[in-house]
Amino acid sequence: MLTTLKRIVQEVNRIPVLEDAIGHLVTRVKQTLSVDACSMYLADYQDQALTLVATEGLAKPAVGKVKIGFAEGLIGLVGQREEPLNIEDAHRHPRFKQFDEVEEERFNAFLGAPIIHQRKVLGVITLQQKVKRRFSEDEEAFLVTLATQIALEIANAEIRGALRSQPQAVDQLVSQKKLHGVAGSPGLAVGTGFQPNVRVDLSRWQVRHTDNVEQAIGYYRAAVDVTRADVEDLSAGLAGAIPEDVRAIFQLYNQLLDANSLGREVEVKIKQNNWDAGSALKLVVENYAAQFAAMDDPYMQERAIDIIDLSNRILRNIVSQHPNAQATAERIVTKPSILLAEEVSAPMLAEFPRQFLAGIISIRGSNNSHAAILARAMGVPAVMGLNNVSPELLDGKDILLDGYSGEVIVSPQRNIKAEFKQLIAEELELSERIDLEANKPAITEDNKSLSLLVNAGLSAELELQQQGPDVGIGLYRTEIPFMLRERFPSEYEQYQIYRQILHSAPQQEITLRTLDVGGDKPLPYFPISEENPFLGWRGVRLTLDHPEIFLIQIRAMLKASAGLENLHILLPMVTSINEVEDATRLINQAYHEVSEEIQGPGNLLARPKIGVMLEVPAVVYQIPQLAEKVDFFSVGSNDLTQYLLAVDRNNSRVANLYSSYHPAVLNALATISKLCAECNIPVTVCGELAGEPGGAILLMAMGYRKLSMNAHNIRRINWVIRNVSVTELEQLLPQVLVSHHPSDVFEIVNQYLESKDLGGLTRAGL
Repeated sequence: MLTTLKRIVQEVNRIPVLEDAIGHLVTRVKQTLSVDACSMYLADYQDQALTLVATEGLAKPAVGKVKIGFAEGLIGLVGQREEPLNIEDAHRHPRFKQFDEVEEERFNAFLGAPIIHQRKVLGVITLQQKVKRRFSEDEEAFLVTLATQIALEIANAEIRGALRSQPQAVDQLVSQKKLHGVAGSPGLAVGTGFQPNVRVDLSRWQVRHTDNVEQAIGYYRAAVDVTRADVEDLSAGLAGAIPEDVRAIFQLYNQLLDANSLGREVEVKIKQNNWDAGSALKLVVENYAAQFAAMDDPYMQERAIDIIDLSNRILRNIVSQHPNAQATAERIVTKPSILLAEEVSAPMLAEFPRQFLAGIISIRGSNNSHAAILARAMGVPAVMGLNNVSPELLDGKDILLDGYSGEVIVSPQRNIKAEFKQLIAEELELSERIDLEANKPAITEDNKSLSLLVNAGLSAELELQQQGPDVGIGLYRTEIPFMLRERFPSEYEQYQIYRQILHSAPQQEITLRTLDVGGDKPLPYFPISEENPFLGWRGVRLTLDHPEIFLIQIRAMLKASAGLENLHILLPMVTSINEVEDATRLINQAYHEVSEEIQGPGNLLARPKIGVMLEVPAVVYQIPQLAEKVDFFSVGSNDLTQYLLAVDRNNSRVANLYSSYHPAVLNALATISKLCAECNIPVTVCGELAGEPGGAILLMAMGYRKLSMNAHNIRRINWVIRNVSVTELEQLLPQVLVSHHPSDVFEIVNQYLESKDLGGLTRAGL
């Protein structure tokens, strides 16, 4: 799906004349989806009409002549509603209007999607079929995804006249060496660096011809069959160990193994050029990998890793069929090890013996990579993006890995290694003590009760099950399911996800944050290129500019909540009152639509609570006004810190300036709590600060009583709460708020924790 979309958009980009490009687009879409007609209409705001500019299937003479008013027919309705319209029998729809010039009387099924950019409807793209049927979810999702991409191209075309077509130095590790990467999965690990053998590698394969084309094709097909079975075995081996939505990563491998994917091009290479199977595979794959690696989109760059890993497996299975093939002896893991690779792939991680997998280092990975996602799901510490270091230099070395900070120590001094092991032992001992009291209520020594909630993304139901029935979700990151797909998930796909989550804790509040992409969370099928993405088109800014995406998501949430009363909808990246008003209007629209659709016994639709994330400094000064518009607030301390301090926390050059314990940040948080109390509106903190012992006690001192955090932190914070006094913390706060530096705050907090015998919770790190 993603490959087809990319190919179509790239083809359109290469055509300089807008009319020709759109004509090619509708032809390709009609062919790809095997429909009877595909057409595009562009908006003319001067005439208040949508003009037919291209069609494949309707009457060609109507192009440029037929104009449909903004309030006319099904085309106008799609533009008015700013969301897809999928109808089994268009002629029976009350808004159907026939235009004789287009000769569409023989078409019944209708699917239309708006083309929207910056909240402005630029046009409508439609599919039509002669038979009476509803278009499938995949067809609808494909059209919506295509419409969003084409919107960008149309908006970038000048006066709509044309579419814009748009070796590392190696560290020498001498004695102890401290390296810095990206924190991929939290935790501490000690182990020996281990780089798995790659017996056959495409990069080392020498291309050569064959005198037996049919045999080469046979080798390739047989190797693909074996590889497919291997991948299925690897996926099955992870069943029960990780959530099902994470295992869906292996679906990408199955798609690549399909005959219509790599297979067709490899076999064409063999037939046309007499290359042997391995050479044809190498030529095709390295071309694809180069294209992916050259893309600006980090997610797409990661796909180059996947395609190379999979193809190396195919190559090994090709070679193994030759009579003279000799298998290279594989190294065997026999002790706790740190898995090393230029790019750690999902199957590579699945193959590694779990009992010896202490940690992971991926030289060129990122926190968006499949390996990082899997590592977090498996609870394995990981550091990604350890640039300028070859895995060969780490192989066989003693390694200390800090998955919290992204730091790695290679060949540590004996005393440093001993201290690190002691930290791990203390963490283990402390965890055992905490686990014994995990089910006790979160009530302080002076009888103040707190509510602890989960920040969830990949495995919400599993995380809730682990915490018990009294824990809800303070933040569900709905962008995660979007990031794991190759196109926008359909309304029904989203409905299924949200329904499971809402039903997993029907008596507890479940807060679903609307799509929050942009910045460091790109979508592979909706690329955004900006010089300063953290201050750019992200969060509610993006979804309000694309109401068709926002409405589908809200409708799915509402349908999933039918019969329940626990749905809370959270709006991210809000900066102004009018954004909340616009979002509320769309939520109300979706509420009325869904209410009419699901009428019936047991389908009572409760109106959800609507909240705003306080993460942009501007909203701190608008809390009284915002409190009149919404039901609750949620403080995103991560972004609030970033924006208050003007520090990109992912930039290693200024990362040391980023601290949520900065006195200015703490004063802002105290102000928020005070204003929320005055407005009598609930407020939760859902940033990383809430899940840290020092952060939690400071937030309690400020008056916060609802903290949301990663599931693995809940038991620890619960333990802290039950061993402190809010009265004592309130006496501590004034001293903290007048501190000069985060280090001063740390000293005050650590002294207090030591006085309460909680010092073991504060780790000095590497």
